[in-house]
Order: sequence, then C-alpha cells, then structure tokens
Amino acid sequence: MSLTGTPFFLTSITLLVVALVLPLALWGRIAGPPLVRGLARLLMLLFAQVTAITVVFVLVNNANNLYDTWGDLLGTDSHVAAAKDLGPDGMGGQQIKNEPKQIQRFRPADDPRVGPGVQVTDLKGRISGVIGEVYVWLPPQYNDPAYRNKKFPVVELLPGYPGSAKTWFGSLHAAEQLQPLMQRGLVKPAILVAPRTDLLAGADTGCVNVPGQVNADSWLTVDVRKMVIDNFRAGDKPDSWALAGYSAGAHCAAKLALSHPDRYRAGVAMSGYNDPALERDSLAGKDPKLRIESNPMHILESANAAGKPPRTALYVSGAAGDGYQAGIGLRGLAKHPTTVTVQLIPANAGGHTMVVWRHQVPEIFGWLGMYLQA
Repeated sequence: MSLTGTPFFLTSITLLVVALVLPLALWGRIAGPPLVRGLARLLMLLFAQVTAITVVFVLVNNANNLYDTWGDLLGTDSHVAAAKDLGPDGMGGQQIKNEPKQIQRFRPADDPRVGPGVQVTDLKGRISGVIGEVYVWLPPQYNDPAYRNKKFPVVELLPGYPGSAKTWFGSLHAAEQLQPLMQRGLVKPAILVAPRTDLLAGADTGCVNVPGQVNADSWLTVDVRKMVIDNFRAGDKPDSWALAGYSAGAHCAAKLALSHPDRYRAGVAMSGYNDPALERDSLAGKDPKLRIESNPMHILESANAAGKPPRTALYVSGAAGDGYQAGIGLRGLAKHPTTVTVQLIPANAGGHTMVVWRHQVPEIFGWLGMYLQA
C-alpha cells in the first residue's frame, strides 16, 4: 500500500474511528481479573493514540510531500549505486560532450496531486552513480506546432529536507500556477524538472559530492541536466538553465548556481541558509572542510579573489532570521557580473511553510524570465 496513496489515508481514518469506538463500546464490558481488565483498557488507549498520531502524520506528509515512499520513511531504499571520487569538476575526468545520449522512457506521474501533464522517469546517473526518479513538466507552448523548432529554458526544482521530488508540483502547485501565466505570455515558458534529492537514509546530502558516500552535486548538475537535454528540446547553454529551491533546497540552489556558472545562469533561494551546518543532518555541515567549501558566501568570496566573479543571478527571499540575512550577506559580496536580489518576507506571512513558498512561485518565475534564454 502506497505511503501517499488514498487507500492508506482511508485505512488510517478507518482505524482511528475503530480505535475511538472500541473504548466506548467495551470499556465496562471487559471481564476477568483486574490486571487483565487494566491491560486491555491500556491497549485500547495505546491503539487510539497510535492511530491518531498516524492520521496526523499522513495529513502532514501528504500536505508537505516529506516522504514519498515507505522506503524513504524507513530508510530502506538505496539510491546510490556508486560514489567514485569525481574530482573538483564532478566529472571524474570525463567530458559530457563525449557521453552517449541517454534516452529515457517517461510515464505519467501516478500521483493525482501533482496535476496533469507531469511525467516521470527512473534515471541511472552514469557519472554520479545515483539512481532516482525525475519529474518533468512541459510548458503549454512545447507541443504547439508554432514552436516545433524552438528550444526551451529549464528550471530545476529542489525541495527541502526531507522532501519529495513531487513537492513543487504537489504542495507548491507550480505547474498549475504557471500554465495560465505562460499561456498568456506573463511568464516565459520553461521546462520544469524536479529530480530526487533524498538519496541517503537519514542524511541531507547538501548537494555535495562525498567520495564513497554520494555524488549529489554531479547527479543534479551533470546527469539530470544531460538527460533533460537528450530527451527534450531544452537549451544546452548556461543561459538556458536555472535552479530554484526552498529551505535546504534553497541552500542547494544558491550553492550549485554559484559553483557552476558554466551550467546555470540563475538560482532562486527561498527561506534558505548559507552555512550547511544549520541543517543538523547535512553531510556537508558535519565535515569541517565541506562546511566551508559548500557555503555560498565562501564560493563567491573565492571566485572574487581569483578575479572570476561568476556570471550568476541570484534571487534570495526570506523572513528575518529565516533566509533574509543569508541573502544580505551574499549581496554584500556580489561583484559584476554577479547580481543578488534580496526580498524580505513579512514575519506574519506564514513562517517556514509551503504556504509562503507557494505564493512566491509566480514572482520568482517572472524574475527568472529576465535571465533565461532558450
């Protein structure tokens, strides 16, 4: 039974009703010695508590897409087939242009909450050694005969931690919000790509490469990127690509955009952070060297010191104490051609929640349209 499916939700509701009715119906009818009656009543109370907690968990999980499968929840699924040392460029000495095309089979997403038009494939990353699902949504113009020879820009969508690859389509309703805006010409049409980011049990990868553990950076910036270019009319230049994320995904979006200006033109970070140690389960945050190297401020400072400020546009939004200061810090370091736009979110907007990020979707895609080219 699927963790996020309707059958499991209805089953949990049914069990809760049973757990509430049992004590009412049987409390005074239980026979036997006092110890037996007491134990039976205690078990009924525990059953009621467990079923109530389960219903609350299901409601929260379905609303926020925290865990996609039982394997994600229990930490039993493996998404890393290999984790070689790929070197500073994350390529392991290989050239992406020399890699054969990786043509994938796509199927309609089986979760109705993501909305129509979302398709998914299971990708085996040839460079990263990561295995995971990738969701793709095509803009309304993609299948229009007038655009048959046109390529489209791409935005990679990154969830928080823990978080499902479906979150942007399910909880944030990105496709649902953007389709009418793209149809009316209010937002530039773009391909939306949401890859799996939960790759290790009980750990946030921080979107870094850790030899022997996981190559999350290369998964997102090399394997997923190449797969999309191989299978769709997607631009292959940096000006055609951007990243957008919230919470832990915001940290990743800023870090990856600044680290790979040869692959991405822009990054959007909503309610994120610069120091990966702020996420207690972060692999990068637990490693003193990686903690420094994966901090977007350090990446930007190092590029500036080398005389190579990245041609990267960042949009950073957040409330005071929840992403805003991270954006101010990056803006203070930005040198041409780097630009950093910072948006303060009011303290009463809703906190660190899907509601806040969902409302920002039209605005951030309007901003991305100023930088992305097909």
